[in-house]
Amino acid sequence: MVRRLFPRSIRARLTVVATLIAALVFCATSALALTTVPDNLRGVVHARVEVAVRRVASEARAEQLPPVLEPPTRVQLLRVVSADGKVIASSRGVPEDLRLTSLRPAKPETVHTAERTVYRSPDEPEAHYLIKALTVQTPHGPVTVYGASSLADVDRALIWVHLLVFLGTPLVLVCVAGITWITVGSALRPVERIRAEMAEITGQDLSRRVPVPDTGDEITGLALTTNDTLDRLERSAETQRRFVADASHELRSPISALRAQLEVAHAYPDETDWKVTGERALAAADRLAGIIDELLMLARLDAGAVPERRVVDLAQVAQDQIRRREGSEVRIIPDLCAGAPVFGSPMQLDRLLTNLLDNATRHAAARIDLEVAVEGDKVVVTVTDDGEGIPPQDRERVFERFTRLESARAKDKGGSGLGLPLSREIATAHGGSLTVADYSPGARFVVVLPLYGPP
Repeated sequence: MVRRLFPRSIRARLTVVATLIAALVFCATSALALTTVPDNLRGVVHARVEVAVRRVASEARAEQLPPVLEPPTRVQLLRVVSADGKVIASSRGVPEDLRLTSLRPAKPETVHTAERTVYRSPDEPEAHYLIKALTVQTPHGPVTVYGASSLADVDRALIWVHLLVFLGTPLVLVCVAGITWITVGSALRPVERIRAEMAEITGQDLSRRVPVPDTGDEITGLALTTNDTLDRLERSAETQRRFVADASHELRSPISALRAQLEVAHAYPDETDWKVTGERALAAADRLAGIIDELLMLARLDAGAVPERRVVDLAQVAQDQIRRREGSEVRIIPDLCAGAPVFGSPMQLDRLLTNLLDNATRHAAARIDLEVAVEGDKVVVTVTDDGEGIPPQDRERVFERFTRLESARAKDKGGSGLGLPLSREIATAHGGSLTVADYSPGARFVVVLPLYGPP
């Protein structure tokens, strides 16, 4: 089993990554500091002492040396010594244990550099000096100019640099890890609350919602999207429960009627009109078969099944519908264009018109107007009846499955409440729409589908 290089927790992973990045940055910075800072600090002291030594050397060449030399700031001593070791000029307080005369430049006019450590006092037992020596020619012979500056400030600065690098870096990395751990934990706390709430939501209770933080960040968007998804799931579950209940009710009615008729006929065979009983049983079976067919087609549409499609002339489909309904008590007044091609399933499009005309026939008083027209790149089919109409507040509700308005239930005209929802599903599956338009008296259903045109 391969061990994971990083922990599973996002919080731990981000903490490790942030600490590693900080470690790389601090290591690079520390290496650069340890490489450049000592040279820079010492370079300043070197330049300061060398400038002072060369200035005194110039005064020695011009025989303008004062007996007491005044060193510049941060240069502790200056001394001029002749070739035989005699001190010509010197600053005050030069410690003799620096052994300046033992430092002799190898070449004239060349600055020689050395470092010496001397004992100063019990309070400062050691003093670290940078010494430079320069031999020049004067009218009285060669002399050597010495200059010295304490490296105590440089040593202290380097000690602090090393402490910051070797002690400060680990402390900073610990702080970075701690701050990252706390910050990521705080940022992920709303996610944990969302996870805990989601874990308690079950299929029996979809009314609960996850908490939405007011930070306005991505987690807020996640919570809002999660609640939107739960809203859709709740609506879907409620629709499914209502669908199952309504389907059970609608299927129970024809089955109960069929069973009752057969039980009565079986109990009283000699008194039964078998012809009438058979016709009633056949009507109940037809209604049951119709409901099952519509349920199966709705299930196929819900599953996204795509039947075989081809170019269908809706004007011809409407003409066939009118021909099949000849002799009906309700007249169909056609207004059909010459051709209305659409690309779709012939069976489903025929079922769409069948459902709309069946619905209009059940509610119409005397006539149905059927119009098929081409408007721009759309085919518009209008089915209008002269019945009682649909109240505006119910014009969307009639497209809910198993929904039957009170007026339709009172008349008991045999509807199942699936025809209009199925028709809308078919129209939507073909890239169109089915709506109820404003019309009075009666109801007007309008189907809009894309006109077929060769590519």
